Amino acid sequence: MAKRKPAPSTLWEVPDELWWRMGPLLNRLDPPARTGRKRTDRRRVMDGIVFHLRTGCQWNGIPRAYGDDSTIFRCFAHWCAVGFFRKLWAQLVRECDDLKGVQWKGQAGDCMLGKARFGGALLGQTPRIVGKMAPRRAC
Repeated sequence: MAKRKPAPSTLWEVPDELWWRMGPLLNRLDPPARTGRKRTDRRRVMDGIVFHLRTGCQWNGIPRAYGDDSTIFRCFAHWCAVGFFRKLWAQLVRECDDLKGVQWKGQAGDCMLGKARFGGALLGQTPRIVGKMAPRRAC
């Protein structure tokens, strides 16, 4: 029988190499307060955010191993507000360009197509719901 190759590892937790890049940027954008309660472990919080984004679960569905779900959500919202994720992405793209790691001419996008529940755009929005819906903002 042929031996199976080990599956490539996926990103469920932030690797050390990435955390070394994230830590200083996070300390600059969101410095710890001098007084008050002790801050939660930010790496564990980031692992909880990665879990949420990878699985698509609700915030209260994040396992307790990553910490309190409301703390994880508050950190995510605050880090979005201070521009942490955008600046981290820009830093990583810059480093990748310096290493000639991405060939920008040959990039492609991937998507998932799913069934439109309840008819999708064919039905339109009912007037009583339109006024209650608030626009969603991305970070």
